[in-house]
Amino acid sequence: MLQNKVALITGGTKGIGYGIAKCLMDQGVHVAITSRSSARSHEIAGKLNASSKAGAKAIGLKADVTDFKSQQDAVKDVVSQFGQLDVVIANAGVGHFASIEDITLQQWQDTIDTNLTGAFYTIKASVDALKNSQGYYISISSLAGTNFFANGSAYNASKFGVTGFTQAVMLDLRKYGIKVSTIMPGSVSTHFNGNEPDASDAWKIQSEDIGELVVDLLKMNPRTLPSKIEVRPTTPPSK
Repeated sequence: MLQNKVALITGGTKGIGYGIAKCLMDQGVHVAITSRSSARSHEIAGKLNASSKAGAKAIGLKADVTDFKSQQDAVKDVVSQFGQLDVVIANAGVGHFASIEDITLQQWQDTIDTNLTGAFYTIKASVDALKNSQGYYISISSLAGTNFFANGSAYNASKFGVTGFTQAVMLDLRKYGIKVSTIMPGSVSTHFNGNEPDASDAWKIQSEDIGELVVDLLKMNPRTLPSKIEVRPTTPPSK
């Protein structure tokens, strides 16, 4: 069903993005992963290709989600190399956490530009390609996009924005046969915000769990659209 489909994943060199890329390739989906580092994107694409079991190919692209032309160029590169674009995953994100008294103007701007404007640029640059394929756009939001917390003003604002933005895009694009969903994970075992995953993170959602969820969405009957999916660890540690 997914064999030879083509996916573009922003921030695909680690964490959730990498987990999604790996699961899609296991289904025969060709993937393009982006990073602000050309060397990093090519390195991880090579790693994905080395473990490919279903004939799928990965390519690495240098692209910055805060730069619209960069996103346009990434989409053009994908279509040029694979001939189509079926799935777009807006995954790239950052987190700066501090009280409103302490968060800097630059930290605020970086969070909004990457997490929210980056999601806008990603879909804006790929709408025409997704119209051609009647494809699927998925944003990676967060439970922080519905649950606010202290020291989270910038991150909460960005993820509340991503959630609302994606739901509005869903209404805009479904008339073209494009499916749009946002996934809102809770605690995920990744390198996000300087974390080093280890055995103590075993209770958390794993990146491949999000990858499996994306596969499930892509395989769902076209008549049905889970437009907003909240995902939590089954058993968080007791407080």
